[in-house]
Amino acid sequence: MKSALFRRVPADPPHLKVVHDGQTFKVALKRRPTAKRITLRVSNATGEVVLSIPERTDVGLAQKFADSHSQWIATRLARVPERVPFEPGALVPFRGVPHRIVHWSTIRGVTRATRGSAGEPIIAVAGEAAHVARRVRDFLEAEARRDFAAAVRKHTAQLGVAAKRITVRDTKSRWGSCSANGALNFSWRLIMAPPFVLDYLAAHEVAHLRELNHSARFWKLTHQLCPRTDEAEAWLKAYGSALHRIG
Repeated sequence: MKSALFRRVPADPPHLKVVHDGQTFKVALKRRPTAKRITLRVSNATGEVVLSIPERTDVGLAQKFADSHSQWIATRLARVPERVPFEPGALVPFRGVPHRIVHWSTIRGVTRATRGSAGEPIIAVAGEAAHVARRVRDFLEAEARRDFAAAVRKHTAQLGVAAKRITVRDTKSRWGSCSANGALNFSWRLIMAPPFVLDYLAAHEVAHLRELNHSARFWKLTHQLCPRTDEAEAWLKAYGSALHRIG
């Protein structure tokens, strides 16, 4: 008989299932070596439910904890904004202004922000209907790249520093970042926010080229570059997570 020391410990399931009022919710299970207690959170950005547990917590106990919070999970998920797909008729913010997506032609052409027949803001998309979502995203990413390049150029000139590289991605955990070698990275989704918010993120990361920290000196520098820093921070706190529900 093999010693109990060599028995295989079952791997944790990636998800737990929680049922409330006939609805079944999937809860991601994350074992955290540094966790001191069980925590449960619902992401407003993605709608993901995550249960974090300490290293030695039994999965059965984790399941009981999740089950006991089934109503809380259902309530929080009900508050998460619905997804807005990139499809004809959808209303999508572009530089803070709602634009209706219009599939105006099946002939391949350039996607652009313009005005509809009644003067309303639209994002006009050409080509096959199956490619509308991709073309809208490509358009928004390209515009974000353009706006960030201009904003970074303005702020680096003011500080007398240089950015090594600017990239635009679909980041989930942060809106922007600055590496130790001066590479700046931003979320393309900020093109959907008002321009002063995008400008603030550019100023924030450019300030890191001088101060790679969040010290008082860093924030003083950021406010000098972008006087609307506090307003932009408040906007992101109130509306930022909703940007992740679009597209």
